[in-house]
Amino acid sequence: MTKAAAESKYVPLIGIQEFRKGQLTDPDQLLFNDLHGERHIEKPHKHDFFIIILFDQAQGTHTIDFRDYQIENRQIHLLFPGQVHQWAIGAQTIGHQLMIDRVFFQRFASYLRFSHSNYMNHPVIPLSGDDFRLLNYEFDAIKKELHSTHPLKDLISARAAVIAALVSKASEDLFDDFRMHPLNPKLTRFNALIEGHFKEQKLVAFYASKLHISANYLNILCKKNLHTSATQVIQKRVLLEAKRMLRSTDLSIKEISFDLGFVDHAYFSNFFKSQTGATPTQFREKL
Repeated sequence: MTKAAAESKYVPLIGIQEFRKGQLTDPDQLLFNDLHGERHIEKPHKHDFFIIILFDQAQGTHTIDFRDYQIENRQIHLLFPGQVHQWAIGAQTIGHQLMIDRVFFQRFASYLRFSHSNYMNHPVIPLSGDDFRLLNYEFDAIKKELHSTHPLKDLISARAAVIAALVSKASEDLFDDFRMHPLNPKLTRFNALIEGHFKEQKLVAFYASKLHISANYLNILCKKNLHTSATQVIQKRVLLEAKRMLRSTDLSIKEISFDLGFVDHAYFSNFFKSQTGATPTQFREKL
């Protein structure tokens, strides 16, 4: 199978440009979209951009990386580039979303106080009345600025920074792992390295050498901040990609195992079962 043929079977990757038509948008940075009424995404897909959704009145289910989250009133939902999602939104839903391209996201992300993995583990954040009002004000201000004759990018960036800070504050107040373990530069870099190398490199020593620390110290950092070993952090990312490919592609188990860097598909199957309790075939058949 050629690389192009294999990639064609992957879960669809949708770019931000496909949402621009008829929407409020800064052509170089972000797109604002109102959500009103019933909406369904039945086929899982992923995006090459970041999405932040503010729900006001809401009902339904949002599935992010194969985990179901209930959509309720006054929530923030975060969706990072590459995450697989689908949803069923109820008829009475009112909300707003910002779609942020990769260039702008680099600036936006600097105002998120915690590791991306923390937010991915808690992508749905319930809001207090005060937090909702503050966030709703900033969303509305961005919408108005995009409506203006000459939108100011610096003003939009400033308001996006406020949104990121408010999301971080709401997260810290709710989740222990946010409150106890603020952003650690080494772990942030570790996660970034995993994203770039997890298919080829699964040993802690490789990542530790890139971070200029010992494998033992990297393991200590992970256990202290993430309550898990460095090996398990790597394995968790491999497992997530395996789930994405099993549920969202037509590739065979053997093809998936080789794509993920396993030299033997039996070894991959054993790894998957040890992590999930199900074989790759059983997981795929649960569709």
